Amino acid sequence: MASNKWITIKGTRDGLTLFMNDQCAWNELLEELEEILSTKHMAADEPLITVKIELGNRYVTNQQEQTLREVIRKHNKLVVDKIASNVILKEEALQWKEETDVNLHNKIIRSGQVLEINGDLLLVGDVNPGGKIVATGNIFVMGNLRGIAHAGADGNRDAVIAAAHMAPSQLRIAEVISRSPDADSEGVPMECGFIDSKGEQIVMDRISTIARSRPDLNAFERRVMNG
Repeated sequence: MASNKWITIKGTRDGLTLFMNDQCAWNELLEELEEILSTKHMAADEPLITVKIELGNRYVTNQQEQTLREVIRKHNKLVVDKIASNVILKEEALQWKEETDVNLHNKIIRSGQVLEINGDLLLVGDVNPGGKIVATGNIFVMGNLRGIAHAGADGNRDAVIAAAHMAPSQLRIAEVISRSPDADSEGVPMECGFIDSKGEQIVMDRISTIARSRPDLNAFERRVMNG
């Protein structure tokens, strides 16, 4: 690992990682980067080296990020793979919060009604035949699911759909649609639907077994199971 005044360079199997001090002025950082790259000599036959930039607690604008890429791109054997920062804009943080929040709704979705939300949906109530619920995240129904449920609506194939009583007219996760249940199906208590390991179809299983395929849902599952 090579250390300069403001930039620390670490070589990895994947290329170079540049750790940039977040306490110095932006111009000082660029000057040191130019100096480091201009004194690095590489053989003509050396393959492309990928560069990852770690900015720490420094936020950069799109223009500043583009400047970083241009400084590095001037050196033919270097290509920027990723620029990472611990800081995001307030608007981005609010959007992330909205998309990851659990949205609680206590109501009945009747025929012809549609409920659409960002993030995970916890519905305390029924989805009647002809009703529809849509979420960009997971869907948990603490009641009868007899209508249509679409989880992972923005393309999240890891999303799941669970219900206290599962008898839907249709399940959909991302772009994968389940077959219609048998006409005489009574529905199954505490069942969960998710895309199988092959990514081809939606399979059903007891909600208590979902931890095997979606371990990140353990905490949420305990809330659903315990009401």
